[in-house]
Amino acid sequence: MKKRNAWSALPGSAPAEKLQVLGVEKNTRVDIRRLDEISRRYGVTVYLFFEEDLARNRPLGTVLSEYESVPVFERPFISVPDFLRFTRENDPSFEQTIREFPLMVEIVFSGTLLTGTDGNDVPVVTGLMPYLDEMDVDTPLPEPDADQS
Repeated sequence: MKKRNAWSALPGSAPAEKLQVLGVEKNTRVDIRRLDEISRRYGVTVYLFFEEDLARNRPLGTVLSEYESVPVFERPFISVPDFLRFTRENDPSFEQTIREFPLMVEIVFSGTLLTGTDGNDVPVVTGLMPYLDEMDVDTPLPEPDADQS
């Protein structure tokens, strides 16, 4: 219930407007840690895609239906919490690595609504994971005390 209240308290009437307040809008790059925080705090479902064509050119509902019987870790997309949980469990240095080299996800779509298991609409964001050779390790690190709502 806290997530629903936090989401409702955001300025804006449409999901895309509320997400924009959080710094999440199409064609921006957002730190994966920020996407995780938004997911936890506001109840936004965030899917990370590994295949550009799938992320950009296929309706999310169709993709979710197509892969629903495929095990989570074999799909060409994954939710932010599942990705972070898996990575943290399998790479003890991951936390330090993303502090030093933030993992920036390109937002492909924001504000889509899907019906959740409780029958309520859920705001959804889809993002495209960078290819390892595209990661910019020379990017300045984010300020540790930067206000991020």
